[in-house]
Amino acid sequence: MAKERVVALIEQALQRAKEAGDLPITQMPEVSVEPPRVKEFGDFATNVAMLLTRELKRPPRDIAEIIVKHLPEDRLVSKVEVAGNGFINFTLHPHWLHDVLREIQQQGEAYGRWNIGQGKRVNVEFVSANPNGPITVAHGRGGAIGDVLSNLLEAVGYQVTREFYVNDATNSLQMQHFARSLVVRYRQLLGEDIELPEDGYAGEYLIDIARELLEKEGAHLAEGDEETVLDRFRAYAEEAMKRQQQQDLADFGVVFDVWFSENSLHTSGQVESAIRELKERGYAYEHDGAIWLRSTAFGDDKDRVLVRNNGQPTYIAADAAYHKNKFERGFDYLIDIWGPDHHGYIARTKAAVAALGYPAENFEVLIYQIVRLFKGGDLVRMSKRAGNVVTLRDVLDEVGKDAARFFFLMRSHDSPLDFDLELAKKESSENPVYYVQYAHARICSMLRVAAEQGWVVPSASETDLSPLQHENEIALMKKLDEFPEEVLKAATERAPHRLTRYSMEVADAFHKFYDTCRVVGEAEPVTRARLVLVDATRIVLRNVLGLLGVSAPERM
Repeated sequence: MAKERVVALIEQALQRAKEAGDLPITQMPEVSVEPPRVKEFGDFATNVAMLLTRELKRPPRDIAEIIVKHLPEDRLVSKVEVAGNGFINFTLHPHWLHDVLREIQQQGEAYGRWNIGQGKRVNVEFVSANPNGPITVAHGRGGAIGDVLSNLLEAVGYQVTREFYVNDATNSLQMQHFARSLVVRYRQLLGEDIELPEDGYAGEYLIDIARELLEKEGAHLAEGDEETVLDRFRAYAEEAMKRQQQQDLADFGVVFDVWFSENSLHTSGQVESAIRELKERGYAYEHDGAIWLRSTAFGDDKDRVLVRNNGQPTYIAADAAYHKNKFERGFDYLIDIWGPDHHGYIARTKAAVAALGYPAENFEVLIYQIVRLFKGGDLVRMSKRAGNVVTLRDVLDEVGKDAARFFFLMRSHDSPLDFDLELAKKESSENPVYYVQYAHARICSMLRVAAEQGWVVPSASETDLSPLQHENEIALMKKLDEFPEEVLKAATERAPHRLTRYSMEVADAFHKFYDTCRVVGEAEPVTRARLVLVDATRIVLRNVLGLLGVSAPERM
């Protein structure tokens, strides 16, 4: 990447200037370069001289001129200028963009990939909806974020395990209410005049489960004492909801490697073991008949109850055991992706991890914000089938997998998201995912037409690419060069939304090229060079859509 080479040149210049005594730098600044806002200023610019002003107590322009004096020679660089108050502008030889096309063609699917992870193992836990209802729109956003972040981590060299934490502990009040609601629906189907309890689940999906249960098992399941009946219905309901959740997520393109049962932590004794270890380490104590986690020792605002005075463990006890289990399975890093109502759990969970002797910095939590659905300008408030939420299935039925994934990823996870269902269905340039997919399909069509006329995409390494001089050709090549850095930043900054933005920028650059630069029908050297550029664009669009889990259609 040209950008990396320019950064390396600046870093070498700083080191040379320091060794020569021209710039007595005590701590090297972090060097960054970006394309200047005015293209006449060159290809890249850096403000590193301004970062050194305070330490060196010299005007940034003077510092910039010293840096330029110490820059090593490099065939990549055509011209270097100091501008304004101390910016350093770099103009590169045109061949650097030709090298980009050669690299893309040579690497193909591997273009944009890194190996900073070096095979280290990462557990990404996301969605983790309670097994008492369908996957909601909110869970869908978490699913898209988690799945694409997992793709990105794999693309930069990590081994990733996608994990779903099933909240099926037998002491869960939510699951108890769920089981009671199913019993009522089942008995209603038998003709009994009975109403749901006030804390029951009103979604129609429960009627479907009850009907399935009645058809499979008959009319005798509600017989027996209350506890036995509830246990019976709870077990069936959990399994039925889990199957539905798995199907909805699979149709969304999200498949988990592990479905981990919370209840297994209790039945296997792992919760008790974690509490015992916390006591031995001095981070759990008894008070008022309860057992407390000394989470204030790790920055939490107060200590947290691990076991209530009635002997029932709290969620934090299970969470401590669960994250201990993850580390014991050999994961180097843990990433949890939680919904917007879980901010308060971060500090206590990190405290539990640290108290058990694991590095808290190797455990990370991302909180995603709410999704608001709009249709025809109106806010979509609820689904009849789900009772009080809109489901992921509703969205998939409305707009399909590709649009759903793309739209869920159009904003940073820490920003609220407005999802326009009507826009997501439009087959026009107004619809971002259509705009990107159409660019890929248009390229495939161009290459088919070229093949019909006897043209094949030539080898970039054997093609004269100097005819690529048009400003839209140059802009497109520069955009293709940015892809590896976008992948790296999206992975390290936990920012999958960067990919949707980047894919739209590539599509926009290509459509502008298409409108101004004819491929077939020009002189042979021009056609050959443009075929290389077009195919390189196809590869990058396919790669970025692949990371997003969105299809790259060849016809639309």
